[in-house]
Amino acid sequence: MKQINLFTKTRREAPKDEVAKNAQLLIRAGFINKEIAGVYSFLPLGLRTLNKIVGIIREEMNSIGGQEVSLTALQDKSNWEKTGRWSDEAVDNWFKTKLKNGSEAGLAFTHEEPLTVLMRDHIRSFRDLPSAVYQFQTKFRNEERAKSGIMRCREFLMKDLYSFNVDEKSHAEFYEKAKQAYIRIFDRCGLGNETYVTFASGGSFSKYSHEFQTLTEAGEDTVYIDEKNKIAVNKEVLNDEVLADLGLARVTLVERKAVEVGNIFSLGTKFSDALGLNYKDTEGNAKPVIMGSYGIGPARLMGTVAEIWSDEKGLVWPESISPFAVHLIALFNESGTVRKEADELYKKLIAKNIEVLYDDRDCQAGEKFGDSDLIGIPIRYVISEKTLKDDSIEVKDRRTGKVEMVKLGSL
Repeated sequence: MKQINLFTKTRREAPKDEVAKNAQLLIRAGFINKEIAGVYSFLPLGLRTLNKIVGIIREEMNSIGGQEVSLTALQDKSNWEKTGRWSDEAVDNWFKTKLKNGSEAGLAFTHEEPLTVLMRDHIRSFRDLPSAVYQFQTKFRNEERAKSGIMRCREFLMKDLYSFNVDEKSHAEFYEKAKQAYIRIFDRCGLGNETYVTFASGGSFSKYSHEFQTLTEAGEDTVYIDEKNKIAVNKEVLNDEVLADLGLARVTLVERKAVEVGNIFSLGTKFSDALGLNYKDTEGNAKPVIMGSYGIGPARLMGTVAEIWSDEKGLVWPESISPFAVHLIALFNESGTVRKEADELYKKLIAKNIEVLYDDRDCQAGEKFGDSDLIGIPIRYVISEKTLKDDSIEVKDRRTGKVEMVKLGSL
């Protein structure tokens, strides 16, 4: 990508009504655009990063046997009435709408109900199990407050996976596979050191569910972490019984603020019973399918990275999810030699399948460097009349600040 062709522009200031650090930085750097509170559009740079996060999640879901689908956002009221989750008293963040024919539909905030109904046509016997189905789908939640940037939105992308098993033993085996896949996802996206498997309420289905909480002062949750064992407990469930159960001592736990970047739940047979999802066992008896639910918000994950991997100058992307691998900056001279060499280097990088954003704009060095720091691509190449005198370019690591001169021939 040549930066002169990039239609988005950086900003000195974020919108005055935007209080979240992640949104301020992402808006200023031209990654996202705020439409209304809690609703953001993704621009070219932002979409590249979001798609890389999606790609990592997809690889890990496929690695544990997940099969990808895409379900509808508009929801059949009757399915949700059967599980008791249609009424506003049960779920207070629905977006609902009247159709032209007078009936009512909702915009999904999750997809247990429709997928359970779908699987009735495909699960008939124990031979059809186990199964795991996932999607990346736009969800809608009528949040009362939306002030955390892309970490809490009214319209957002979610990866939701659902597992289907014959019994608790096989469900537990898949649940652990999903947990390990989530750990790998956060590690690959640059959040591994700050993210803790966190014990939370399992509701009526199991003793515990597991959240994946990333430590940041921007978080809305309070967790108590055991740094040695790399686990945490949500404040909502912290008590003597839980501490004893997990073999933890209260004195060793550290209280921290955190943001929930993912969660996994055992669902038991709640949805199978309500919606009639059964299978025939080896003796021909009908039994309800055991289900689990596993969610990650790719945009929330992106916003969390922006909160943590940033400094006073701007964003600092991990290599794995940066919109580009290299930011090539050319400081042009009157003779045109810098442009010629920069154009050649740009072509060579592309030929090597290196993703590069080439700042070929006719503007001052300070503006180019400021924009580069704000955008946060991890490696910066600078080519100028000064570097060419030594047949070199300047290479800077955005995260460490380390600068070195590298010969063009050995780059």
